[in-house]
Amino acid sequence: MHWSRYACRGTLLATVLIFVSSLAFTDEWKASHALISPNGVMNLSEPPPPSEVFFAGPENPADAAAWLERLKAWRVDRSTRLRYDGSQYERPELEWTQHVFSQVQLLIWDRRLYDPDKGEYTVNQFLDETESRIGPIDAVLIWHVYPNLGVDDRNQFDLLRDLPGGVPALRQMVQQFHNRGVKVFFPFIAWDTGTHAESTPASTAISQLLTEIGADGINFDTLESVPAEFREASDATGHPLALEPQFEPRDESLAWSNINWNDWVTWEGKQYPFVPMVDKTRWQEPRHTVAVTDRFTRDKTDSLQHAFFNGEGYAVLENLWGFWYGMNPNDAEAVLRFTRIERAMADNLRSAEWEPHVPTVQSGVFASKFPTQSTTLWTIVNRNEYDVHGEQLRVPHQAAMHYYDLWHGSELTPVTRGSEAILNFDLEGRGFGAVLATNENLTSSLTNLLAYMAERSKRPLASYSRQWKAVPQTVVEIKPAKAVATAPAGMVRIPEGDFDFQVRGIEIEGGNDPGVDVQYPWEDAARRFHNHWMHIGSFYIDRTPVTNAEFKKFLNATNYRPKDDHNFLRDWKDGSFPAGWENKPVTWVSLEDARAYAAWAGKRLPHEWEWQYAAQSVDGRLYPWGNDWKSDALPAADHGRAMRPLANVDAFSQGASPFGIIDLVGNVSQWTDEYRDPYTRAAIVRGGSSYQPRGSIWYFPQTYRLEEHQKYLLMSPGHDRAGTIGFRCVVDT
Repeated sequence: MHWSRYACRGTLLATVLIFVSSLAFTDEWKASHALISPNGVMNLSEPPPPSEVFFAGPENPADAAAWLERLKAWRVDRSTRLRYDGSQYERPELEWTQHVFSQVQLLIWDRRLYDPDKGEYTVNQFLDETESRIGPIDAVLIWHVYPNLGVDDRNQFDLLRDLPGGVPALRQMVQQFHNRGVKVFFPFIAWDTGTHAESTPASTAISQLLTEIGADGINFDTLESVPAEFREASDATGHPLALEPQFEPRDESLAWSNINWNDWVTWEGKQYPFVPMVDKTRWQEPRHTVAVTDRFTRDKTDSLQHAFFNGEGYAVLENLWGFWYGMNPNDAEAVLRFTRIERAMADNLRSAEWEPHVPTVQSGVFASKFPTQSTTLWTIVNRNEYDVHGEQLRVPHQAAMHYYDLWHGSELTPVTRGSEAILNFDLEGRGFGAVLATNENLTSSLTNLLAYMAERSKRPLASYSRQWKAVPQTVVEIKPAKAVATAPAGMVRIPEGDFDFQVRGIEIEGGNDPGVDVQYPWEDAARRFHNHWMHIGSFYIDRTPVTNAEFKKFLNATNYRPKDDHNFLRDWKDGSFPAGWENKPVTWVSLEDARAYAAWAGKRLPHEWEWQYAAQSVDGRLYPWGNDWKSDALPAADHGRAMRPLANVDAFSQGASPFGIIDLVGNVSQWTDEYRDPYTRAAIVRGGSSYQPRGSIWYFPQTYRLEEHQKYLLMSPGHDRAGTIGFRCVVDT
């Protein structure tokens, strides 16, 4: 393919992309979950209307032939208008994209991927657990950015290089996936325009970095169009990457985007139609792979059936930014079964002659036909809620043709009626079916598929539960410090009292679903909004966050050095802090580092409710100093691409709480409690940092309000350390 004719348009597109990335981009479609913005402003454009992405199916089966002719005419017209060139789909090194039917987004914070105690990636653990439920995985998107991106000025490339072990360990981790036959994508974040500026163009930076890692593709978060320079930059490395926009490419970028996601969910209150829709992208280029995803819907039958009807794969997202939104057993089993069929029938599914909405016998049953020279595949969905038995398909009779029910793993004996062969088989309510017609001997892969599906289908799909449950969380115990009778130096006594602990998480996504945010010990599930009356005993708390000078005393006394010392005291040089920083809060310390300091000092970290009580007292004030905003009570917000030094901890005494505690908000975030579930660890940090990169609401959200807290995902001490997170300690009385 000659790129010169796309270069001008691609360059313009990239320029526009950079310009608007801070203003507007496609929302991630969700069923009923409003995005939460800390500042109340959502800088997102409206998603495209369904008519831009899908064809509605024929209203009447009798109109299907004329409807199909209109679709064919549209394809010719669209290809002509875009001057479409499909040569990228003929490249041998990218042909693998046409065999991706099951893709999983995997957060680097997922506890199945990395063991911080052993300091090693645990790829097989993740694959074994996930594939036991949804079947073989063809590709993973390893996600290392949102929601922690923007906690300090490290950009998306910094955070990738900052993963445990750096590029060499990532290369080994990718190889572990390759050993299991799994391709690996990493994301590119177009809206990351407010953090550290990379020295090379983004297209070059991501292409070179992923080449070093040995990855296979780039996922373009929030984009439906990939600028051509990413294709050029990737090819220039000699290690061509697959380019995967999150949404359907509706412009000429289809020519060089071999694969994409499609968030097919209910949006803006609109429901899936009963008659399946047809994906315009797949219709225009059947070799283009689309992975349908439906992340916030607990029953995914609609999206699963639409995927299978269109011959498309599925993208599974279960660990959603630190809360577990696992597939219910029914949906997981459906993915396991239909992607196995699709994988075996990949040649049919990329047929240029595929026909959606071919005739079926039963009302509410819909089929697509995917012919090759010697075989024909029908993918079938029963949109009825009840089982349908008996006659399903009528096809032209051919004496030498054999028919196989791929869903049940059995050969079908057609009933001949005149010039027609009648195929009888069963379809479960809201279920799936697949039929293969062939006049050739079965290959070993098809024989194996039939045997597998015959065994698997002994248990009806309907017998798998559709119930969804949030996973329980537990708070990590904070052992009491040795009680003291008088206030230690630099600490203030907080009297006992009854406290109305009210706080909410400010996660951008997830609405108020169970599982979002954290689960306090007195709650039966994690949730966004929390309200609990409690009696808090008296304790002492540091008047200010721990400073560099105080932390240096700890190091001098103990020779402390963490096992994972990556990023430890990153701002220090030659074992000491920069000149003039003695009274600034210590940062680049992990939760484990803070606990080690506290233990040495005879103290402990505060529970979050203790921190809030010391900051708020009992009157429910919004800020430590009262209910009205005071800009002189905290440092000015830092919106630079490179962080400026934090303020001294005693620089804003006018921001003191009723108990005289200072530097509570707006300078440095502070470690409190840690929460765990089987899939994720997270810490609650309080106070908010002065650093606030501009460009997008998707950056790690800061909050200075005492009724709000921040949830910070944890992976490993080296990766958890940040230039904006410090701590203060408490002692029990």
